[in-house]
Amino acid sequence: MKSLTSSQIYGNWATLLLPINPNDSIDYKALSDEIDILIAYKVNGIYSNGTAGEFYNQTEQEFDHVSQLLAEKCNAANMPFQVGCNHTSPIVSLERVRRIKQLEPGAMQIILPDWFPPTMPEIIDYLQRIQDAAGDIGLVLYNPPHAKVKLQPEDFCEIMKHVKLVGCKVAGGDQQWYEDMQPLFSQLSVFIPGHHLATGYQYGAHGAYSNVACLHPLAAQRWYDLMQCDMEKALELQSRIQQFMHACIVPYIVQQGYANQAVDKFMAAVGGWATVSPRLRWPYKSIGEENIEGVRHKAREILPEFFGKNMLAENTEYAEK
Repeated sequence: MKSLTSSQIYGNWATLLLPINPNDSIDYKALSDEIDILIAYKVNGIYSNGTAGEFYNQTEQEFDHVSQLLAEKCNAANMPFQVGCNHTSPIVSLERVRRIKQLEPGAMQIILPDWFPPTMPEIIDYLQRIQDAAGDIGLVLYNPPHAKVKLQPEDFCEIMKHVKLVGCKVAGGDQQWYEDMQPLFSQLSVFIPGHHLATGYQYGAHGAYSNVACLHPLAAQRWYDLMQCDMEKALELQSRIQQFMHACIVPYIVQQGYANQAVDKFMAAVGGWATVSPRLRWPYKSIGEENIEGVRHKAREILPEFFGKNMLAENTEYAEK
């Protein structure tokens, strides 16, 4: 597909969750089915090799296979997609960008070098070389809260003087943060965490590479569509999404020490929309499948919109029978 401009990157983008077999191999059949479901749900876009895609824990052959599968299906369906070329090694990231270019994604996601905090000159030098390798394909800078360098609005303003990013994925902030980001909103697609999307959308954010879509991508898409016509209802639903997150998901991170990718996959199992188990690849620990039903019961009470008969995919391992 053609490279996306910043104005074409918006809305509810669903992550590709990496299905892992009990022997730690990738279940490519489940991955293929997952892509088909996301395309059928008509989300605004799909991206691969984010945190829940476990980009940090793939061989290069596996990375190429995942990327090729996504590109083939999305190009055939005219579905916007991005490939995460992330890696903790800058050299590996650069090589991934060079290889993925031929797949013609709408954009490529990239993280900053993460072994030691890079300085701003090093960040700019790194991104310029990545951009040269990407050619006409735009870059989306993924800067999560746990990154060694947490970029501030003034940092993005400085970067954009030297590197023309098309988007960023960031943690967001308070009203002052949005005011400081205002100069960039016309030239940079700013994506924030999914469970804050309605508030962020009001302040100028363009969308989310969404954790809410992990729970159910179709419900997340309908929520984004609701923001276009009834923000009051969208904000009310956001308050319940956050209630669910704080009651059912955050304790797994804060109290039990599970990684973010563990809760993303666990939410997909709770939502029951695809045959993706909560299993993570070694050495990270997964949330046990025995917890699914209890959390699903609570989720139904708080978010009935996510669990109607027209939401749950049929005949999936975790769907209601």
